[in-house]
Amino acid sequence: MWIYLAKRTSLAVVIVIIAISLLYSMILMVPGDPTAVILGPRSTPEMRDALRADMGLDRPAIVQVGSFILKVFQGDMGTDVFTNRPVSQIVFEQLPYTMILIFAGISWAIVLGIPLGCYSALNRNSFIDKLTGIFSVGTIAIPAFVIALYGLLLFAVQLQWLPAIGAGEEGDLVDQIKHLILPAFAIGLGWVGYLSRLVRASMLEVLGENHIRTARAFGLPEKLIVFRYALKLAILPTVALMGVGVGYLLSSSVFAEIVFARPGIGKLIYESVLTRNYPIIMGSVLITTIIFVLCTMMADIINAILDPRMRENL
Repeated sequence: MWIYLAKRTSLAVVIVIIAISLLYSMILMVPGDPTAVILGPRSTPEMRDALRADMGLDRPAIVQVGSFILKVFQGDMGTDVFTNRPVSQIVFEQLPYTMILIFAGISWAIVLGIPLGCYSALNRNSFIDKLTGIFSVGTIAIPAFVIALYGLLLFAVQLQWLPAIGAGEEGDLVDQIKHLILPAFAIGLGWVGYLSRLVRASMLEVLGENHIRTARAFGLPEKLIVFRYALKLAILPTVALMGVGVGYLLSSSVFAEIVFARPGIGKLIYESVLTRNYPIIMGSVLITTIIFVLCTMMADIINAILDPRMRENL
């Protein structure tokens, strides 16, 4: 297991370095001069050249990428060009809002999706199974930003059950939960469909295996067979999907934070792109990339613990 952990950690570091290099190169290809945006229309070419040199934008792209990676390993993600504050401080101020939103969205999707998938597998071709199938396909097909917009119009504007914008008053937990319901609903609804269909397919496959037939032949209770033997194996693809799902939820949270005017790292990236604030963009992308890689790594480790055969596949 320790050898597997070492290999998986090394692979994660390599993936982060490659991802940051590619993303930095893509940002450099975005049209527009960031120095002109920062200094304004009255800036002179000499002022823009001086700021460009100060930001390191006058150097070759490969040198910029290498310099940024070296600074990251030293714990330095740069300085915001507008406020002159450390990028890490700005990013970590916004990160908790996004992580809370992602946790809330995926939590209610798991609570609803996994039981629906199990019930559908155990009651194949029943009315609930068919209804779950229709619901799953429908929710998967609808983008998160469409759900966010219609949820905002229905529950906040028409019915006025929930607040429309913001993250709630600081220190007021009830108000913060109210402001969290609609964004979490928007980004988590599609994952109810993903999880229920995946768990259903996995459960049907596991329930048809020989060791499950043997357990039934010995007269073990059906609940014991389902929850102790079948679900333990059927949940493995779901755990792997959750690791990848965090990345998709990070992208969905961008739309949710914009639609509901919530603070968060997605909204921070969006505003930084508009102002060509390269240090904030790179710091935010770096953190989200690390989160995504860590989540996929944790999913692989959990799968390796549940199924030792997975350790041989790396």
